[in-house]
Amino acid sequence: MARSETDREDLLREATALVERVELRLTNRAEPIVIGFRRDGSASCFFGAESVYQFNAAGELRRAFVAGRLIKAEQGRLVGLTRHRTAGEVALLRVELTDAEQVALLEQARQELEELSTALESHSYKLIGQVPAGEDIIGRIGRWLAARPKEIAIAARPNVR
Repeated sequence: MARSETDREDLLREATALVERVELRLTNRAEPIVIGFRRDGSASCFFGAESVYQFNAAGELRRAFVAGRLIKAEQGRLVGLTRHRTAGEVALLRVELTDAEQVALLEQARQELEELSTALESHSYKLIGQVPAGEDIIGRIGRWLAARPKEIAIAARPNVR
């Protein structure tokens, strides 16, 4: 995820930890979507600049960025991190999400992933670019989405491994 609050970098070009990645424009969305996989199979989904979901290789949500708020998994719960700026530093203040906030975030992620799945199945998207060229990354994304459980599980920790 971006370390600054400015617009995201060119993810297709710069997200090199995602060894397979695509940038798509869904017909019903203004902003492009970038989806990619790390070497271990963990996935990251960038729905424009305001919704990012990162999963571990088991498909559990490990990190998110939603509505300007950093979220991370901790022992099966979601924790919000808010930037607090002082003259000399930026600190992250940790607040555990309430049950209602957690349910809402997981539902939003589920809906966005379902929207992506539907668009892929109906070919309602335009491929903007992919790395590496010539691979069936869209097929891999479709298989990953189809294999996911209906409910999104929360990882024990925010790390990939």
